[in-house]
Amino acid sequence: MTNQPLDPPGGNGNPPGGSGNDASPGSPAINGNNGKRPPTSPHIGLALGGGSARGLAHVLMLEAIDDLGLTPARIVGTSIGAIMGAAYAAGLSGTDIREFCQQLLGSKFNFLKRFGKDLPDSLTALWSLRSAPIVDGVSFFEIVMPESVHCDFAGLKIPFTAITVDFYAMQEWAISHGPVIPAITASSALPTLMRPVEIEGRVLIDGGFSNPTPYDLLLGKPDIDITVAIDVTGNTGQRRNNGLPGSFDGWGGAAQIMFHSITREKLKNARPDIFIHPAVGGFGTLDFFQLAEIFEAAKPAKEDLKRQLSAAIENFERSRSR
Repeated sequence: MTNQPLDPPGGNGNPPGGSGNDASPGSPAINGNNGKRPPTSPHIGLALGGGSARGLAHVLMLEAIDDLGLTPARIVGTSIGAIMGAAYAAGLSGTDIREFCQQLLGSKFNFLKRFGKDLPDSLTALWSLRSAPIVDGVSFFEIVMPESVHCDFAGLKIPFTAITVDFYAMQEWAISHGPVIPAITASSALPTLMRPVEIEGRVLIDGGFSNPTPYDLLLGKPDIDITVAIDVTGNTGQRRNNGLPGSFDGWGGAAQIMFHSITREKLKNARPDIFIHPAVGGFGTLDFFQLAEIFEAAKPAKEDLKRQLSAAIENFERSRSR
């Protein structure tokens, strides 16, 4: 999975390791900002990993980048990392995304009220009691995502790629063209919770099953000077021991273990310049309403990212001046 090129121009998505997949310098995957938000120097490649509710920690990492006055040259995201990455690439700041999450997830009442306002007639567009998984992810994200994310990839201010898995081909599939909402839905379509998404004849599911922290797609790229990866799969020592898990907790925990293991194996082959793993391993798959607690747990990682990124930039500038 290392050093995989992003998709070429003209396609809606491609297997990162597929043939004929080298992006040309003029492709949207390379020059996708259209002058809207030029990257700061040195050029930073940002990989935001998957981890369900644990991925709310990404908000603080984006705030750290804002605090340093930086703009990434490109962003790659998996699952909730794709959701956060798309919002950031669309022009929202880390603070904007924090406020959005607090409004949406600050209480279960506010969350349900949001759906009541946007679906006054019925919830049948979102939920089906006759089929499982019951959540139509595209309808869900069309309701909850900020208006700025309702666009094509070409309309984003920072080049962005969402990582998915082609269910039938059993391979990773990167998307950086076409409508954003279906792409981030596919990237976060966790089986049994959300319906798979069909894009151009491909049935796509959560990208975490192939590449939970997709920093390898940024390695070796000529336009990237510093690679930053945010891993929210959680450290094993942070997992709570509450006895035998129920069926859903067992399934969610097993997925977390798999994502964690894939990332650790990747690190043996190639590492990003900066690898940050917030201490959020103790939170479950659907602990989204523990927003405040997740933010608190991620605070040390935010400061760690700022320190490491500042040092990396200083080292880069020093080496360039020699």
